[in-house]
Amino acid sequence: MKHITSILVPRLVMMLLLLMSAQAAIAADEVHKLVIQVSTDDLRTQNMALNNAVNVQKALGLDNVIIEIVAYGPGLSLLTSKSPASKRVPSLAMQDITFSACGNTMDTIEHESGKKVVLVEGVQIVQAGVVRIMELQEQGYAYVRP
Repeated sequence: MKHITSILVPRLVMMLLLLMSAQAAIAADEVHKLVIQVSTDDLRTQNMALNNAVNVQKALGLDNVIIEIVAYGPGLSLLTSKSPASKRVPSLAMQDITFSACGNTMDTIEHESGKKVVLVEGVQIVQAGVVRIMELQEQGYAYVRP
C-alpha cells in the first residue's frame, strides 16, 4: 500500500498542477468587458471617459477587451457636435469602442427643442441609457463613471 501511495500521490499532485496551470491560461485569455457612463456635459469628464477607454485598450490589447460608452442626459452632447470631445468619437468607434446614445434623452431633447438630435458617425441608439448600463452589468461588464 505504501508503494502505491508513493506512486499515486506525486502523479495526482502533478495532474492538479497541470489543471491549475491550464485554468490560469484560460483566465489570462479571458476577454474583459467594460461599460463607461457619460451623464454630464462637462468637457473634462467627457475627455476622461474617452481617455479611460483608450488607456484600457492599450493596457489590455484590443482583442482582450470590449468597451461600450453609454451617454444619456447632458452627457448625450458627447455624441453630438455640441461637445468638442465628439470629434474623437468616429475614430474611436473604428477602434472597436461602442458608443450608445440614450433614445429617451434624444426624444426629450427633440420634444423640448423641436429639432432632431444629430449624432456623430459611429453611434448606436439604445432605448434607455440607464437600462443599457444595467443590462451590460448583468452580462458581467465592469462599470466606470469618470
